[in-house]
Amino acid sequence: MNLLAPFLVLSAGLSLAFQQVLNASLGSAMQSAKWAAFVSYLGGTIALLLALLFAREPMPTAALAGRAPWIAWTGGGFGAIFIATSILMVPRLGVATVLTLIVVGQLVGSLALDQVGMFGLPQHPITPTRALGVLCLVLGAALVRG
Repeated sequence: MNLLAPFLVLSAGLSLAFQQVLNASLGSAMQSAKWAAFVSYLGGTIALLLALLFAREPMPTAALAGRAPWIAWTGGGFGAIFIATSILMVPRLGVATVLTLIVVGQLVGSLALDQVGMFGLPQHPITPTRALGVLCLVLGAALVRG
C-alpha cells in the first residue's frame, strides 16, 4: 500500500481537475452555479450511498454521531462554497489557475491548522522550510496564472 498510496492520491487530484471541468460545464448549461453545485453534491451523495450499500457498512449509531463536535457537521457547507466558487471561476480563470489557487489556499489553511493542532490533531509548527514551501507554491501559482 505504501507504493500505491501516492498514486491513489495523485489520481484523486486528477479526478478533481476533471470534476472542475464537468461542474463548470454543468453550471454554464444550467446558468446557475448554485444549482450545478447542488446537482454535483446530489450525484456524490448517490455514489456514496451506493458504495455504502455495496460494502454493507453498518450505519453509525446516534451515540457515535453525537460524539462529533458541532462544527464537524459544517464541513459540507465549506464543500458547497468550494464547488460553487469553482463553477464560477473555472470559465473565467481556467482549470489550472483555479486548482493552483485552491492548492495554495489549502496549504496556507493547513499550515495554520497544523500550527495550533486543531481538533486534537498533533501540532506541526510552521518551520522556515514549510514556509518556503508555501512561498514556492505561491510563486508557482503566479507562473501558472501568467
